[in-house]
Amino acid sequence: MSDDGSEQTGRERVPSRQRRRFPGISSRAYEHPADRSALVALRKLSGFDTVFKALSGLLPERSLRLLFLSDSVRVSERQFAHLHDMLRDACYILDLEKVPPMYVNQDPQPNAMCIGLDEPVIVVTTGLVELLDEEEMRAVVGHEVGHALSGHSVYRTVLLFLTTLALRVAWIPLGNLAVMALVTALREWFRKSELSADRAGLLVGQDLRASMRGLMKLAGGNHLHEMNVDAFLEQAEEYESGGDLRDSVLKILNVLPRSHPFATIRAAELKKWAASRDFQRIMDGHYPRRSEDKDASVGDSFRESAASYAEDVKSSKDPLMRLVTDLAGGAGDLGGRVRRGFDGFRSPPPSKDAPRDGRKDGQE
Repeated sequence: MSDDGSEQTGRERVPSRQRRRFPGISSRAYEHPADRSALVALRKLSGFDTVFKALSGLLPERSLRLLFLSDSVRVSERQFAHLHDMLRDACYILDLEKVPPMYVNQDPQPNAMCIGLDEPVIVVTTGLVELLDEEEMRAVVGHEVGHALSGHSVYRTVLLFLTTLALRVAWIPLGNLAVMALVTALREWFRKSELSADRAGLLVGQDLRASMRGLMKLAGGNHLHEMNVDAFLEQAEEYESGGDLRDSVLKILNVLPRSHPFATIRAAELKKWAASRDFQRIMDGHYPRRSEDKDASVGDSFRESAASYAEDVKSSKDPLMRLVTDLAGGAGDLGGRVRRGFDGFRSPPPSKDAPRDGRKDGQE
C-alpha cells in the first residue's frame, strides 16, 4: 500500500481504505503473554544462535523450498496478484522489511502455515483461498506475517526437530514421560502462538467482523448466509461455562493433542483482545518497538505470563476453574464440591437439628 492509501497491482492503482501502519512495531505488542515469555527467553538464551546454525544444516529446509517451487504456485504480481497485494500490504503495516515468499498449494483442506529457518515461507491452500473473501483473507495473510515477525517459524521448526530427536531416544527409561511432557508443553505454546498471530491478523486487517467471519468459516464452511457471528460467539460462552467437572476434564483431553485452539475459542479470545486497552493503545500508536527488544526482561515476561494464566483461571466460568478459584480463595468442603461437580450427592446436606442414623427425635 502506498502512503496515499492506494494499493499497487503492477498495472493500476486501486483505491483502498486507509489502514493504520505501525512503524518499528515489536511482536511483543501483540503476542499472548505465554507466547511472549517463551520467545523472550529463547531470544536471550546463550548459545542459541550456535545451535540454530548447526541445526540449519540438518533440517531438510532446502528440499522443502524446492518442493514448493516445483509443485505449488508462487504468489507474485503475475500469479494470484490479489494475494501478492495483501502480502505486501501486511508487511507494510507491520513494518516487516523483507517480504517472505508465499505459495498457493493445491489442497481442498483450508489451511495456512509459516515455516522455515533461514527465512520464513508462507503457504496457503486452495481450499482456504476459495473459502474466504478478500477481507477475511487479508486477516489470514496478516496472521501468517505475524508468525514471521515473531520468529515463530524459526522456533517452531527447531523445537519440532528437537521433539523428533527426543522420540528416537524414547526407549531410555522414563524417556516416554519426558518426551510427552515436552510435546505437551510444545503444543501449549503452539496454541498460544496462534492466539498471538490472530491478533497480528486483526492489526493488519483492522476489521474485527472479517476476522470473526474467517474463523467461523473455518469451523462451518462456506455457508455464511446460514451462520451468525454473535451466535458463534455464544457457542464459545456455552463451551466455557457449560457442563460439570467431567466436561472440564474432557475439554482438557480434547485440546491436548491439538496445535490450534478451537475456532470458537479463538474468536472469543480475539474479540476480548480487540476490546482491551492494550489493543487501543497499539491503534493509538503506543506500542513497544523492535529497537527495545534487547532490553526486554525475561523475568518480567514470565511474571506477565503467570498473571495472565491466573487471570484466565479467575475469570473462567469453567466448573473446574471455578473450583480452583474457590479453593485458592480459601473455600472449604473440597470433597463436597468435587462430588457436586460430578453430580454426586445431589440431595442437600442434613441440617444440624436433623435426626441421625435413622433415629427419631428424642431417641438416643
